[in-house]
Amino acid sequence: MRREKIYISTISTDAVRVAKEYGLGLEIAEYCTAWNMDEKFAGVDGVVKKKLEGISESLLHAPYNELFPCAIDKKARELAAYRYRQAIDLAKRYGAKKVIIHGGYNPSIYFPVWYVEQSIAFWKAFLEEDPGVEIVLENVLEDDPQWLLDIVKSVDDPRLRLCLDIGHVNAYSALPVMDWLEMWAPYISHFHIHNNDGSRDQHNALTDGTIPMEQLLSRAQELCPEATYTLELMKDKPSVEWLAENNWI
Repeated sequence: MRREKIYISTISTDAVRVAKEYGLGLEIAEYCTAWNMDEKFAGVDGVVKKKLEGISESLLHAPYNELFPCAIDKKARELAAYRYRQAIDLAKRYGAKKVIIHGGYNPSIYFPVWYVEQSIAFWKAFLEEDPGVEIVLENVLEDDPQWLLDIVKSVDDPRLRLCLDIGHVNAYSALPVMDWLEMWAPYISHFHIHNNDGSRDQHNALTDGTIPMEQLLSRAQELCPEATYTLELMKDKPSVEWLAENNWI
């Protein structure tokens, strides 16, 4: 894993320090909450710029609260598009190469067929205007890998790819993460890597959980040699040390 392909999410308390120590990039998570792009922007922008000082590579995670690109309500889809365009503009402002966006599936609201059909329509329309950055769709509550795969394949646009969040798979899908990797490999541009015990989304250290991390990283490098990775952890130093000690970086 080349260092320039590894990022650390700024959800971590030691993200900036560890990224600088090991020469890694940052995934900007401050805008996961949309109000940070509005009334709180001036303060948050200053914080983000400070974190990026001395960091050569960055990605940006788009907001996700109350945003559903597959929404039944047209006004809700319009809100999602508006927020995503805001996030894309910020990505360009900070020099971020990719924007990570949640697929938006909620099993309590949407039938899978609606989710897939309406997401395809949303993203085809959204990409009529060139975003200027790559968009990667991340799985969260999706329990079947086929849905997001069908969305990206049907949109059929190189600017829209997949982000495999392995922790979300382990917590919310009965299908093992290795199976998701095999199915998604040709369309994966990015990974979110963290571990858990399978009961819930815990964002544990890479070795603290039931995901076979060494096996997964080895296979990911074979199948997706150009993909990037974000450590989405609450504390990064132990996991980055593990990566270094085991010659992953």
